[in-house]
Amino acid sequence: MNSLHARMRWLAWRRPLVARWAQVLLIVLVWLACDQLSRRLHLPVPGSLLAMALLLAMLLGGVVPAASLRRGADWLLADMLLFFIPAVMAVWQHLPLMRQEGGRILAVILVGTLLVMGTTALLVDLMFRWRLRRAR
Repeated sequence: MNSLHARMRWLAWRRPLVARWAQVLLIVLVWLACDQLSRRLHLPVPGSLLAMALLLAMLLGGVVPAASLRRGADWLLADMLLFFIPAVMAVWQHLPLMRQEGGRILAVILVGTLLVMGTTALLVDLMFRWRLRRAR
């Protein structure tokens, strides 16, 4: 019984880990396929945007249940700061440009951030209201 209990604990620990990596792999494969499609067809839309639209369509269409991507998406969002480290390092390589145009660049970043945050808040609010109406 001890070995069975230990095995069950090992599987319970291992399964979420495997599920998370499988979900991240699925997200990356969808992005890669859409990126290649965008490049080969010379589309004016980046592959990452196509991948997000495709994942959204698959989620809304019920092709992929949201629970099947939740762990992987949560992990990617939790470690998102790591994806920005290369951009920060690039800034250090261009300090003269930053001294000359830093104010304008900062203004564009702030305005862009405010627009993205506002749009995201609006969409979250709309989706929340839609979900409430759908639940009733």
